[in-house]
Amino acid sequence: MFVAEGRLAVAALLRSTYEVASLLVDERRVAAAATLVADAEAAGAPVYVAAPEVVAATVGFDLHRGIVAVGRRPPGIEPDGLLRAVTAAAAAGRRRAVVLVAEGLNDHENLGGLFRNAAAFGVGGVLLDPSSADPLYRRCVRVSVGHVLGVPFARLAPWPGGLEAVRAAGFTLVALTPGREGAPVVPLGRFAATAAAAPAVAVVVGAEGPGLSEAARAAADVAVAVPMAPGVDSLNVATAAAVACYALEAAWTGAPAGARSGDGSGARSGDTAGDAAGDGPGDGRGAG
Repeated sequence: MFVAEGRLAVAALLRSTYEVASLLVDERRVAAAATLVADAEAAGAPVYVAAPEVVAATVGFDLHRGIVAVGRRPPGIEPDGLLRAVTAAAAAGRRRAVVLVAEGLNDHENLGGLFRNAAAFGVGGVLLDPSSADPLYRRCVRVSVGHVLGVPFARLAPWPGGLEAVRAAGFTLVALTPGREGAPVVPLGRFAATAAAAPAVAVVVGAEGPGLSEAARAAADVAVAVPMAPGVDSLNVATAAAVACYALEAAWTGAPAGARSGDGSGARSGDTAGDAAGDGPGDGRGAG
């Protein structure tokens, strides 16, 4: 089981392929949540309405935005199956196949942000090393605004030996790293331009603070860095991944910066300060 809290995350759960086990609504939010209640009932899930204090006592925390759903975990996806599906979908859509690979990403807010960015830039899936956090933990689901429920993910083991299976599936392994201590790296823009013809790329990112391990860097085909102003040594890992995925997509399609559809705001009304709000920032030293 897992928990989805807040209007946007619950709506994403109801749109997803995950089974909804139940829905709990604060009695003050029933009218505002009428569509979600109807969708849950149509899916055959029981819906419970209760006073605010009963909801808080039942779920055990207050940041539930007045509506909480429980979903059922499906059987896990195997990495090779995920990679085959990503490659096939990319070929059908004439897109580059891109996956994100996370090492030691144990901050749920960073992981939620990573999944939200993955969805925004058309990433086909996310592979997680054995030490990374659970993507279906409630804070991760909330910070991702439910997008974790729409981006396939799988555990990759052993680590880092499992990266060889990603390479064998046709993916170029790109270690995203700040390139500290004089380690040779290729600027992201240069790599994106020269790798424009590569049909499949796996962007490997590390945790806030330590970044990628030496073993993970050694297993990659190339180390790439996001150029930054003097005095700034790294970016938040989810941000760095977003920059990299956008650069790869732009190089593949030939689209200039800002040419994607949408108003460019990157946020929907009410989500950043409401449903998607986290409890605090990361330390900003994950990658880049």
